[in-house]
Amino acid sequence: MSALVRVRREGSGTHELIHLDNGVVRVVAAPGLGGRVLSVRHRDQEHLYRNDRLLGEDLRPVEGVSLGPVDGPMSAWNNVGGDKTWPAPQGWDGPGQWAGPPDPVLDSGAYRVRVEDGPGGSVVLTLTSEDDPRTGLRLSRRLTMEPGAAGYRLDLEAVNASTTDRRWALWNVTQIDGARSSDGATDGVFVGVRGEGPHTVPLVSGNGRPRVVEHVPSVLRVPSQEVVGKVGFPTASGWLANVGAAGTLTQRFDVTEGADYPDAGSVAEVWLETPLSRPLEHLGGLCPVDRVIEVEALGPLTELAPGQRVSLAVDFGFGSGREPVSEVTADGFWSERPRWEGHGPGTARLVGSFTSTRHGALVHRRSGRTLARTVPGEPTRFTVPVPEADPRTDPDPDPDVVFAARP
Repeated sequence: MSALVRVRREGSGTHELIHLDNGVVRVVAAPGLGGRVLSVRHRDQEHLYRNDRLLGEDLRPVEGVSLGPVDGPMSAWNNVGGDKTWPAPQGWDGPGQWAGPPDPVLDSGAYRVRVEDGPGGSVVLTLTSEDDPRTGLRLSRRLTMEPGAAGYRLDLEAVNASTTDRRWALWNVTQIDGARSSDGATDGVFVGVRGEGPHTVPLVSGNGRPRVVEHVPSVLRVPSQEVVGKVGFPTASGWLANVGAAGTLTQRFDVTEGADYPDAGSVAEVWLETPLSRPLEHLGGLCPVDRVIEVEALGPLTELAPGQRVSLAVDFGFGSGREPVSEVTADGFWSERPRWEGHGPGTARLVGSFTSTRHGALVHRRSGRTLARTVPGEPTRFTVPVPEADPRTDPDPDPDVVFAARP
């Protein structure tokens, strides 16, 4: 097993926990609780929501709580929290909709475990469900952690394990602690969008509908707010970012152009919860007790013949900063896209703020000038003179800044 990513397994059955630690990010998965990731800590800050009425700080059931497969109305759901994969669309109108949670196989059943070495000193953890008779699916979640990276990759797969054709979409649901940062001014979920819109579609109104505002062109923000409800993003460009008390969590995933997506074409969705004093009867008796944010990445609806499979990859990244997010890339995220300041030769400066997932450098592509060195998960702000540039008269002033990984 890799010496650069530490792996520790403890307990068994419902109580089994698998710890992965690459020195920057620590992940704890629970195979016996729906194959979910229960904890992600970056720089010792916890990003995921944990229901402390069900699980203690050690991620074990609190006294008097018994966890395992459960079915029934939403009021019976043991929402322990974490990050998990479900089939979409959700609904209760027929066999083409997933009537959960709760769900005794995919959400709260036991997943099989495989841990193996990957390329470059990485470790690969694969969690695979049993065959679900209700949806016909078998789900797998493959988490790859590289040494020293402020993030990891999650490869999702659904196999039609039944004897009839099925039509489903993969749906990854990340529950985040909704606790606000000190001032809350930049808290919220940032969503990259493209095209003319409309960019949002209302999906669920519990006690209201989530408010969405424009952050910058092509980026929307769902601010922290006292509401229970969900909004979908049909024009999402393939990235999400939550900024809150723990810092920043980003997700990046591919979008299939022209494909049919569930929930009125939603490529991404955001669900908000806030504590309520009364159950929401129109939502199966759901009665939220905590502030929770869900960031959700979806794949397209896919017709699956018996034995066929569909996949979706989600790259997770983490940062200690709490600045707004204007773009998520394969190498990290921009809080402030690079721009020119100054008005001529000798005064032109490149300014920006980037958080990388790996050690490396930010380089102005055209001049080859190194602007700053990066540390995984830490914001890198730069204000660097580029004397040879004249943004006023140069027909191609090119503020393009790229990340170069350190060998």
